[in-house]
Amino acid sequence: MTTPSVTRRSFLQAAGMAVCAGSWPVRSAAAAGDLTPDISLGVQSYTFRSFDLEPALKRMKDLGLANAEFYSKHIPPNSSPEQIAATLKLCREYGVSPAGFGVQQFTRDHAANKKLFDFGKALGVKYLSADPSPDSFDSLDKLCEEYGIAIAIHPHGPVGKGVHRWPSAEAIQKAVKDHHKLIGACLDTGHLIRMAQLGEKLDPAQQVRVMGDRNFGMHLKDHDNKRKEDVPFGDPAGVLDVAAVLKALKDVGFKGVVSIEYEANPADPSPDVKKCVDYTRAAAKKGG
Repeated sequence: MTTPSVTRRSFLQAAGMAVCAGSWPVRSAAAAGDLTPDISLGVQSYTFRSFDLEPALKRMKDLGLANAEFYSKHIPPNSSPEQIAATLKLCREYGVSPAGFGVQQFTRDHAANKKLFDFGKALGVKYLSADPSPDSFDSLDKLCEEYGIAIAIHPHGPVGKGVHRWPSAEAIQKAVKDHHKLIGACLDTGHLIRMAQLGEKLDPAQQVRVMGDRNFGMHLKDHDNKRKEDVPFGDPAGVLDVAAVLKALKDVGFKGVVSIEYEANPADPSPDVKKCVDYTRAAAKKGG
């Protein structure tokens, strides 16, 4: 794994600091609910996978995004306490709060799962987006109860000639309905749209309603199934009804961060992400 790209100055200043879940400062009112009083806009840092952490944070700040779900290149799970402290300091300098982390795999190995929850606690995240194996749930029940951190299962649509083990909200809900209430979903609207490639058209807003109060995060993206690539919101080739998704989230009582994820044009995603940011905020103002 790549270690976080932090400045030598910020790393040395943070070295030796103890990191705890309560170390993150209170967010501004805008960051706490810039789409609705309960729903904030953020980004999945995989969008900026061609950049190290600090350049990625700069791009988030330039886009006016105060929340992020980070992935492992930007904050490796094997980071030392000193590295985590330095990373959090750098996030504060750019005004970006870690809302979640993932997508991480979980198995029946309770000790390995616990290390990931320890890492999530150190970052101060509310949820871990996840690709858990079916035999991991007994372990995750215990860890969600102990840490108060949600497991948000991420659907991944078509994979090769088949389908991912978590293709839809129905598959996730069936698996989690008898488990801890903090085990639910981080739906990915782009991967739900991709299911049409297999002849199964899933409506992202309806999928939100299927998960109900077990929605803990979201990867918001649109996808052109003909070209098989992501497109900015509002693009004629796209199909995502952003307003309908936001309304569904409000209707089920979602309180958290919706993370734009854009997988096209990794060398320079910011112009397209800005279109997505502006479109989402306009949809929210119109009552999405």
